[in-house]
Amino acid sequence: MRIDDYVSELHSALRGPHGPKHDLVVEARDSLIDTADALESDGLTRAEAERLAVEEFGRIREIAPGYQAELTATAGRRMALLLFVSVPATVFAWSLVWEFYPAELGTWATLPDWYGTVSRLLDIVQLTVGLYGGLALLALSRGSYWITHPRLVTRSLGVAVWVMLPLTTALGLLLAHDSHAPAAPADFPPLLLANLLTYGFAGVQLYCATRCIRLTRTA
Repeated sequence: MRIDDYVSELHSALRGPHGPKHDLVVEARDSLIDTADALESDGLTRAEAERLAVEEFGRIREIAPGYQAELTATAGRRMALLLFVSVPATVFAWSLVWEFYPAELGTWATLPDWYGTVSRLLDIVQLTVGLYGGLALLALSRGSYWITHPRLVTRSLGVAVWVMLPLTTALGLLLAHDSHAPAAPADFPPLLLANLLTYGFAGVQLYCATRCIRLTRTA
């Protein structure tokens, strides 16, 4: 097999983020070309040098798992970083809204007994997922030497998002529609910011979580 054919097959065998995948394939190609150049300088024809370089590099099925593990860990690190940053940012944005609404302190006394419990539960769920994102980021980065199955960590991040978003949406709707608290004006800046972050981050989280789950499916 010539180098271009080998690289094309390697590219097709890998799944993961486009940028890191491209970098890994280019790195492999550069290594193969360097080996082939050295062999050609020793007197082999170009075709023979490329075939020998490919043979020394290893079969696709032998080297692909190592490359795939790195791509899976990269996807997990991206997902973990997203959760570590976006979830606390969303919680903080909504905390700004609650600082001003309900505007009258007496309103809080008329809220249902369950309101405080549900509100705390919402914060706990979100911050727990954000904290897990931070721990997963650490594990997939500095702790990668003792994480033997990065695929499971990456997959768990995707599952966490698919559990968190429906749960937090349900809790948020419960607080918004059954509390009888006065709503903030639609053009209120903190509310605009909170909604923008909530829907924007939720869309990105769902997209990345879906990719993580698809990427980590057992072949």
